[in-house]
Amino acid sequence: MIIEKQEDVTTAVLSELKRSPNARFKEIMSAFVRHLHDFAREVKLTEEELRTAASYVNAIGKASTQSHNEAILMAGSLGLSCLVCLLNNGNGGETDASMLGPFWRSSSPPTPNGGSIVRSPTPGPALFVNAWFRDAAGRPIAGAEVDIWQSSPEGLYENQDPSQADMNLRGKFHTNGEGQVSFRSVKPAGYPIPIDGPVGDLLRAQGRHNMRPAHLHVLASKEGFKTLISQVYVPDDPHLETDVQFGVTRRLIGNYVRHHEPASEPGTEAPWYSLDYNFIMETGESKLPAAPISGKAEAA
Repeated sequence: MIIEKQEDVTTAVLSELKRSPNARFKEIMSAFVRHLHDFAREVKLTEEELRTAASYVNAIGKASTQSHNEAILMAGSLGLSCLVCLLNNGNGGETDASMLGPFWRSSSPPTPNGGSIVRSPTPGPALFVNAWFRDAAGRPIAGAEVDIWQSSPEGLYENQDPSQADMNLRGKFHTNGEGQVSFRSVKPAGYPIPIDGPVGDLLRAQGRHNMRPAHLHVLASKEGFKTLISQVYVPDDPHLETDVQFGVTRRLIGNYVRHHEPASEPGTEAPWYSLDYNFIMETGESKLPAAPISGKAEAA
């Protein structure tokens, strides 16, 4: 198509997209092109701004490594990750589902029920977790694989921190006959997301902080059930209302109970914490996501 005026550009691109044999790809890309072109018209995007945007996209790729995924970090910081999660798992915050985030590793070590995911010296109050997984009718789901990961009380995931043992504060469990897993950890802390790349530039331009409220990550899967990805937040974290990744829903605020009396578990000093949480898994396809990272940062 010979372009006669600016409106013709959109028509020409959409016409070419009709050739795609993949109906879903054609649907997504056609909508993307329409909205992208309308956006450029609405803001009267300049050529210099387009070049800046292209450089920004390039920088996202350059900032991503085997231990850091800048693109997923950006999607969260724009609210896109949370939006897509709620679009696909119910709205209004009633779902147990949450975004995957940029720090899940797929090879967490198998851990016995009741075991600990603390794999290197990790200061902080002990946390004992009991989690139950049930279907929509309340029946326990036995034999589900449950992957757990979290940041340290210092605010770093082990893949970010060479001083932590490989796979510290990560573990993979299987639910028992009651649909339950239990384990020992340390109480997670809120933490700053990395801001030495394009995401940091975005946040500074908006005048936003880079803090995430403290939370525990969960990924549960079993054949016949939709893979559940979740986060359970600490209720007294000061950044619940302003999570830089927009991930907090009312349903996902857990009851982390502080205990002042001595614990029965050897080597546990007061105060310590406990968390009980009930997860609901929907019937559907069991499919694991692609891991956003695959390795661990090395000491400089």
